[in-house]
Amino acid sequence: MADLAVLLPIALSVLLLVALSTALIITVVSTRRSSAVLLVIAAGLVVLSLLVVVIIPANVPLLVGLPLALLGTALAVFGGSPLTRRVLEAATHGRVPEGDNGGILLRPATPPGMRAEDTPAREVLRGGTTIGYLERLGIAVAIVAGFPEAIAVVVAVKGIGRFSELAAAEARERFIIGTLASLLWACVVGALVRLAIW
Repeated sequence: MADLAVLLPIALSVLLLVALSTALIITVVSTRRSSAVLLVIAAGLVVLSLLVVVIIPANVPLLVGLPLALLGTALAVFGGSPLTRRVLEAATHGRVPEGDNGGILLRPATPPGMRAEDTPAREVLRGGTTIGYLERLGIAVAIVAGFPEAIAVVVAVKGIGRFSELAAAEARERFIIGTLASLLWACVVGALVRLAIW
């Protein structure tokens, strides 16, 4: 029985390190080549790891805890980008064109006698990818550190910063869907690391 008490945390540590490393590699590859299958595999690894940690409450040794926390934070930050992009593509069916600065292009109502292509497009929600990275970093670190209340602060700051750009329905839809997908990914990965370490 004593052997099991020693071997279980070691086996769980190795399993988590391999699963999170594989998921991180898959999501980084998905950033270059968008693939729904790869993202489903990465998400499946994360959810399976979370279930294992919930079912088998074995604390990971401290020596493995720090690398696991760093790996989990990297997965939360970088893995959320291709996942969020894929969710946004599925939600909008590619109808909303993207701009050069990471935002979306919105055209004003076309005046009578003009073509829609002749009206200049305005880019809103610029820098969304960078904001998403920072948002997921803040959320993952907050959850791993045991301060989930910070999620409200991150969402509030993001909402206040984007408020003036949310007049158009396309911008609101993209903001809400993108934020929820990003938050969900960061929360699941952060919770996985938090439960494994503490």
